[in-house]
Amino acid sequence: MDLLAEALRFPERPSSWSPHRWESLIGQARRAKLLARLAILFDDRGLLERIPRKPLRHMLAARRLAVRQHGEVLWEADRLRHALSEVGLPVVLLKGAAYVAAGLPCARGRLLSDIDILVPRERISEVEAVLFRYGWISTALDAYDQRYYRTWMHELPPMRHITRQTVLDVHHSIVPLTSRYRLDAAKLISDARPIAGGASLWSLAPVDMVLHSAAHLILEGEFENGLRDLVDIDNLLEEFGADPMFWKALPARARELDLRVPLSFAVELAIKILGTAVPAPFREEIGRGAPPFLARVPLARLFETAVRPNHPSSSGTCTELARWLLYIRGHYLRMPMRLLIPHLVRKGWRRRSPGQ
Repeated sequence: MDLLAEALRFPERPSSWSPHRWESLIGQARRAKLLARLAILFDDRGLLERIPRKPLRHMLAARRLAVRQHGEVLWEADRLRHALSEVGLPVVLLKGAAYVAAGLPCARGRLLSDIDILVPRERISEVEAVLFRYGWISTALDAYDQRYYRTWMHELPPMRHITRQTVLDVHHSIVPLTSRYRLDAAKLISDARPIAGGASLWSLAPVDMVLHSAAHLILEGEFENGLRDLVDIDNLLEEFGADPMFWKALPARARELDLRVPLSFAVELAIKILGTAVPAPFREEIGRGAPPFLARVPLARLFETAVRPNHPSSSGTCTELARWLLYIRGHYLRMPMRLLIPHLVRKGWRRRSPGQ
């Protein structure tokens, strides 16, 4: 078990660790964007006074940064609300921005790199036009990248505000259009709910929040923030699981949206690494949607390896291999072979020749 996973699962243990282990823990937590979350966890358990002075200083600084980011996110959400009101659409926030605006426990100490919103696909041109008028523009991408996003993906090319430099991802679904996992994104929007006191700010329904987080972790093939995403899932299950009906609604919604496989992998991963508590009947039910044993076991092992913090003390050759294999798998799930091979060749060439 990595030091960070151990600290998240057993927060009382680090107080007796050596300075060298603390140094590794802080490095892992910083790379995983969980340093502020670690401070929150220690504070909740009344352990801050047992933390050595230097590690504590890093954690408290990260917590202050998270608080500042949350204020900026709420301001950006208000600006988006103002812009989208011109086309008669609410702002349906996704992932971290939704957690912050809704005041969910998983938002505490949650660092964000961008804001994600969901809009109807048939309104995407209107949304892009009005955002452009309010200063949001596509980042510098070539013609291929523009076509890649607009033809095959589930979102517009990333947008950046010309003055505030904040990054916005505008989604019309939570999986690519060419994905082997097909879902009706209109169902996500129709079941979205207003955030209390949010003034036209909305979030996905609780079951859809969990499914989106699971799909992002298991299907995307990107694991830079994998452990943070897993902590999100753990926190969401704990928060929403207080309602007994949630444990019945989540598997049913996963079947409806064809997301049983990512849900089963994500939940089992959370149980294995973070000790997430779920009812036995729920675990059995989602297990029926898992792949066959011979496919499930090696994939589960790859996920377990890939979500390790990207830090020298926890990441090595096996970790890089696991991430590379899951990166290829993510692209294989994302697009058919006729698109996949040219796309990977192009990406490989660009990495070798970044100036071209």
